[in-house]
Amino acid sequence: MEAILDSGNTAWMIVATLLVFMMTIPGIALFYGGLVRQKNMLSLVMQSLAIAGVISILWVVFGYSFAFGSGFADTSFFKYGIGGFDKVMLNGIGLDTLSAGNIPELLFVLFQCMFALITPALILGAFAERVKFSGFLVFTVLWSILVYMPMAHWVWGGGFLQEMGAIDFAGGTVVHINAGIAALVMAIMVGKRKDYRIGHPITPHNIPFVFLGTALLWLGWFGFNAGSGLAADGLAANAFLVTHIATCAAAVTWAAVDWIINRKPTTVGTCTGAVAGLVAITPAAGTVDLMGALFIGIISSLVCFWMVAVVKPKLGYDDALDAFGVHGIGGIVGSILTGVFATQFVTGDGGVEGALYGDWNQLWIQIKATVISILFSGVMTFILFKVVDKLVGIRVDKRVEEEGLDVYEHGESAYDL
Repeated sequence: MEAILDSGNTAWMIVATLLVFMMTIPGIALFYGGLVRQKNMLSLVMQSLAIAGVISILWVVFGYSFAFGSGFADTSFFKYGIGGFDKVMLNGIGLDTLSAGNIPELLFVLFQCMFALITPALILGAFAERVKFSGFLVFTVLWSILVYMPMAHWVWGGGFLQEMGAIDFAGGTVVHINAGIAALVMAIMVGKRKDYRIGHPITPHNIPFVFLGTALLWLGWFGFNAGSGLAADGLAANAFLVTHIATCAAAVTWAAVDWIINRKPTTVGTCTGAVAGLVAITPAAGTVDLMGALFIGIISSLVCFWMVAVVKPKLGYDDALDAFGVHGIGGIVGSILTGVFATQFVTGDGGVEGALYGDWNQLWIQIKATVISILFSGVMTFILFKVVDKLVGIRVDKRVEEEGLDVYEHGESAYDL
């Protein structure tokens, strides 16, 4: 029987795609931009804009084919490399070509494009305020091609991690662990900001921007997670619900810990907790119920708070906007806890379930997938940093860093008073 386009699914996925795009611009741009000093606000805006423009073009030209093509099917290169070159320039994808969910494949291409944008955008927070625009751009292009695209294929396009049975509903490994580990490597290799002092945090210049960016990320994440089932159905509704509740639990937990330890619940802390919850529920949104969402939100917030407030100062690395502490660690926690809280109440009879319900094997699979993601992203990011630093240089000069990237790199100022 010939597949027929589902207009309901299609309408929902158009909305979900728009929501995910909003996460990069303006979401990440405002969230990260508000956290830096005013002399570097536009550098984050320009980096976000560049990612949206350049990576979108790369994605439709060959990225989608690398991740979701089938030209190398039945070969070991398909299993451990990329999908193939058969869909380069969207070859063979017409107006009537349908993908899973009976939506136009062109729409699926665009939906996945938004994931390809947000992932490198998350890394920006690690090296904020001290990286050349040219170095950032070359690194981002190479990282997207050599790290993101293969990972997307391995997990979602038929590669070995998908074959292994790893659960990543909307990007715990592909997006957050991948970007978070890259962020840590970049933060260490770029080095600390010149005026970075442990115990003396650099104050965000615009906390309302941080709040606005968080609100846009929270809203956009509903498309990110609820859209990943590619259908307007009960699974999407459950993903919507658990995404929201995990985020609420994480935000409240962070605020409470902040209140207890620092005597004041802060806006930046609560926003950071919310993002940690969003990150952690992402791989689990298609397999956990309300109880799982509550526990994932609380646990991820506690662990990320500990990493940001305790581990980072002790180790002394300058992850400027806590890209690793929130996205990397949140992704690791969420990926592993997916193997604990997955339940057949959501996945259905015969579906996957976690260790809490008796399937310890799924937890082991999640741990293996998490470790593989960490190692691959870490090693590849290290190599790419070395290459790009030799080619164009990555760190700005001392004077540029002192006076601000906005004026020196872009010839503009965010606040002309």
